[in-house]
Amino acid sequence: MDKWDKRFMELAETVAGWSSCFQENRHVGAVIVRDKRILTTGYNGAPAGVKSCAERGECLRRKKNIPSGTMQEVCYAVHAEQNAIIQAAKLGVSLENATLYCTHQPCVICARMIINSGVKKVYYRHGYPDAFALQLFEEAGVSIERFEE
Repeated sequence: MDKWDKRFMELAETVAGWSSCFQENRHVGAVIVRDKRILTTGYNGAPAGVKSCAERGECLRRKKNIPSGTMQEVCYAVHAEQNAIIQAAKLGVSLENATLYCTHQPCVICARMIINSGVKKVYYRHGYPDAFALQLFEEAGVSIERFEE
């Protein structure tokens, strides 16, 4: 890893701070880069026009006691990686051969989107209990690496 990797991961941490999720530990940020140029960013939060957990004053997942790494669909938020990919689609930006820096290991739903978007490398800082996502990345030939300083 070089100084650019560190800078892009720091930016992902900054972007995570924009999250509209109610719980601090659920603030996730993503930055997609190619040739040392930022293509898109994303953070987890409710879709446009939908109240976030912060606005509701509670986390739906915590309220229902849903364990981390399960039932990702029961949540108001769009994941950071998904928002970064959606932003690229809205702007007409290709992600072919790009690198994604994310504060947390992507879940299996995000892994599928990342694979199909053309991203070829993923760096993440914090683990996530989803071994199947790692299996899909390996099978698809997408490099995934935990960011260690």
